Amino acid sequence: MRHGGLVYLAGQVADDTSLDAEGQTRDILTQIDHLLAETGSDKRHLLSVQIFLMDIKDIDAMNRAWDAWIDAGCKPARATVEARLADPAWRVEITAIAACRPDARDA
Repeated sequence: MRHGGLVYLAGQVADDTSLDAEGQTRDILTQIDHLLAETGSDKRHLLSVQIFLMDIKDIDAMNRAWDAWIDAGCKPARATVEARLADPAWRVEITAIAACRPDARDA
């Protein structure tokens, strides 16, 4: 959803639930790249991210994928919490808010 110069991404989960937390995180971050591109933004414009982990013990695995993906100079505000997710096969769920790129056209 795009509104008022911002992009709001609802909870994104992995397409391949056979993956571990690191793999699911990579899958989700790829989805986020595509969704942001479709709405006139990119990961450098992320403002806020919420990461939900089925088991907080997966935080190191999730962080490996996150740290490899995020640009060091453009880290958004981030909260990571343990939560019971709707499907027990999901290890990770991510929501995000990003600014639209200044050159992005209104959809």
